[in-house]
Amino acid sequence: MSEVLSLPELRDDDKFPLLKRILLTALGIPLMLVSKRGRGFELSHHRLRLSNLRSPLRLIQLSDLHFNIYLAKENVKAWFDTACQQNADLIVITGDFYDYLDWSNDDFLLNQLKRLKAPLGVWAVWGNHDYDKSAAYRQLFKTKLEQIGIRVLVNEGVNLRDDLFLAGLDDVREGKPDLEKTLAHYDGERVCLLLSHVPDVLPLVPNYVDLMLCGHTHGGQIVLPLLGITQTSSYYGKAFAVGWIEQPVKAFVSRGLGFSTLPIRLNCPGEIALMTLEPEVL
Repeated sequence: MSEVLSLPELRDDDKFPLLKRILLTALGIPLMLVSKRGRGFELSHHRLRLSNLRSPLRLIQLSDLHFNIYLAKENVKAWFDTACQQNADLIVITGDFYDYLDWSNDDFLLNQLKRLKAPLGVWAVWGNHDYDKSAAYRQLFKTKLEQIGIRVLVNEGVNLRDDLFLAGLDDVREGKPDLEKTLAHYDGERVCLLLSHVPDVLPLVPNYVDLMLCGHTHGGQIVLPLLGITQTSSYYGKAFAVGWIEQPVKAFVSRGLGFSTLPIRLNCPGEIALMTLEPEVL
């Protein structure tokens, strides 16, 4: 596939769209005033057995940093403090380093990202908001990331161990995702781990992919009492909104860390996912 993947039209699963808009508008300003500015987040723990894995793997997933002037720097630092304390073998970042709300100076974010270290490396993919900036700036930022040891995978894959293949798909919304190219060098013998910012590509992913890690939805970001998740920005509504997805392939959708549109999270704290991947017991 050399062209942008074909996805269905945006589906609206919302039974109360007008009511939610009214509530969000009414609550927006006061919630912004009392917001903890990205302070609340959780370290979630997950354990998964994979048949082609020969030795355990400790993995950290960060997603949707949405770095902007509304994030308190001490809270962003806390994210990286937590990530660095986990002694992960592999760290992945599933897109949206920045947000369209506004951008701060790169230096602070890069200095925090530079702290991330893992034996198998720190790898990332672009998200849709990373395309809000110009192609020239994105290339410059990619170069800066490489200089601090973070490699962005754009429709490509790498063998990290003799039992692990890692692939990264370009953003489904704004990039030029090419699944065939992304998985072209997979040999079928290793665990196949696929990174994609947007989970909407799931129905198109071949079933030999062992695990797909995504973000983008923020778990809804604003979850209202009784009404639940307000918005996922997914073509599939709430089907791939958050957490573990079993079909069509096993996937995990992170709530991410930052916020977009409104600088708040409600009943939906940010998330750093720590995954312990183990060989399947025969």
